[in-house]
Amino acid sequence: MKIKNLLIDKHNDIFGEAPELVVHSPGRVNLIGEHTDYNDGFVLPIAISLGIDIAISRIPDSEVISVYSLDKEKKIVSLYTDLMKSSGNDDWANYPIGVVKILRKNGHKFGGVRVSFTGSIPEGAGLSSSAALEVAVAYGVKQLYKLNIKDKDLVKYCQQAEQEVVGVRCGIMDQFTAKFGKAENAFFLDCRSLEHRYIPLKLKSAEFIITNSNISHKLSTSKYNERVFECEEAVKVLNEVKPGKSLRDYNKDDYEKAREFFTPEEKKRAFHVISENNRVIEGEKSLKQGDLKKFGQLMNDSHESLRLYYEVSCAELDWLVETAQKIEGCYGSRMIGAGFGGCTLTLIEKKAIPEFIEKLKGYQEKFGIAAITYEVTPSDGVHKI
Repeated sequence: MKIKNLLIDKHNDIFGEAPELVVHSPGRVNLIGEHTDYNDGFVLPIAISLGIDIAISRIPDSEVISVYSLDKEKKIVSLYTDLMKSSGNDDWANYPIGVVKILRKNGHKFGGVRVSFTGSIPEGAGLSSSAALEVAVAYGVKQLYKLNIKDKDLVKYCQQAEQEVVGVRCGIMDQFTAKFGKAENAFFLDCRSLEHRYIPLKLKSAEFIITNSNISHKLSTSKYNERVFECEEAVKVLNEVKPGKSLRDYNKDDYEKAREFFTPEEKKRAFHVISENNRVIEGEKSLKQGDLKKFGQLMNDSHESLRLYYEVSCAELDWLVETAQKIEGCYGSRMIGAGFGGCTLTLIEKKAIPEFIEKLKGYQEKFGIAAITYEVTPSDGVHKI
C-alpha cells in the first residue's frame, strides 16, 4: 500500500487531481526458452513480484497523453495527432506513448489520459520493465474507458507498440507474461498459437534466485535486432529442406540436412533456437515431475548454447553462472533475457544461498561492480491495487 499511496500523492501533485485507478504490472523471468519467442517457439516464464505501478486518470474531452515518471522526475506530454518518439534520456516515454498510438491505430476511441508511474525493476536488468509498463497502460486505458479489448489482443497491441514505436523486434512472451502470470505457477507458452498451460511450481527446499550483473543492456541499440535478422535468414536456408515460416518449424534432422548451406552465424543461431525449443519441452516435463536435477541441467545447457551459439552472453554473466554452478546445492544457472548484460537465474537449495552470496564478493573484486540478488516469487499478472 505504500507504493499506492506514493503514486496517489504524486499524481495529485503533478496533475492536480487524484488518479481514478492504480495498477500493478509484473516483470518476468523466463525459466527456460531464450530467444525462442520471436521465432514462434516455446517459453517457460513466470511473472515476478518486481514490476511497474501506475496511477492513471482520464481527460475526457482531450486527445493528449501526459506521462510522469517518478523515477526520472520528468513529465512528457504528447498530442494523439502528433505521437512522436522521444529520444535520449526521454526514450522511456515511448512505451506508454506507443501503447496509446497502437490502441488508436487499431480503432479504439478514447479521450486523453494522465499517467504517473514508478518501478521496482532495476533499469536495464532484462526483467521486462518495458513490457510491464506497456501492459499497465493498456490495461488502465481499457478499464477507464471501458474498451472492448480481448486479453490476448491487449497483449498483441503492447507487442506491436514495442515493435513499431520503440523499434525492438521483440517476441510476445514479455507482454503475455505481464498479463497472464499466475502466483505460484510457471506456464508453458506456445508463442505462435498463444496457447498456454500453467505449471504449479513445487521446488521443495530449493528456490530460484536472480542475480543482477549490473551490466545494463539496451535492446534497441544492441545486437538484438541483428539476431532476429540472422534467424530469418536461417529460415530461408531451411526452406530449401522443407517449407516453414520460422525456426519453430524445424527439428535437428532438418538442421543437419541444411547445415552446409548456412553462413557461420546462421548455423549457430539456428542450432541454438532448435535445441532450446526442445529444452523447453523437456523443462516442462521436469517441473511437472519435480525433477529439479534434470531441470537444472537444462538450465546449464541453455546457458552454454546462449554463450557459444547465440553469442549473447558476456564475461560478467559467465562468471556469475560458473560461480553458482560450482556450489554444492546448485541445480543449474544461466543468463536470462536478451543478454549483453542483465541477470542470471539460479535454481539452488535455500541452505546454499548464503555461500553463493558470499562468493559474489569475488565479482566486485574482479569487475569493480557489485552483483545484487533477488528472490523470485511467481506472481499474478496485471491487476488493480
